[in-house]
Amino acid sequence: MESILTSIKKLLGIEEAYEQFDVDIVININAALIVLNQLGVGATGFHIIGKDETWKDFLGDAVDLLPVQPFVHMSVRLAFDPPQNSFLVDAMKKQMEEMAWRLNLQTEVLQSSS
Repeated sequence: MESILTSIKKLLGIEEAYEQFDVDIVININAALIVLNQLGVGATGFHIIGKDETWKDFLGDAVDLLPVQPFVHMSVRLAFDPPQNSFLVDAMKKQMEEMAWRLNLQTEVLQSSS
């Protein structure tokens, strides 16, 4: 799987080679990963420090949890480069709440089947 930092930068429209905002993006990715951990998603205590950490490192083989990528993207986007339109901000927040609920539910299903 792809690097977490690289994929989020791509979704934000930032070239992989442009590293000016990497520290800010990494901080916001880690904040999103903590939220996901609190929902029971991903490797406990996982954080990134650069572009070497991958989605597989965080998720393992749990392909049912791939919606974490858009969740992390929206979380970082809202913190790093929020849309100017308040309706779009509200829509993104609502979509994140929905994804968080579904990810938590999926995690419970996966844990109960183990």
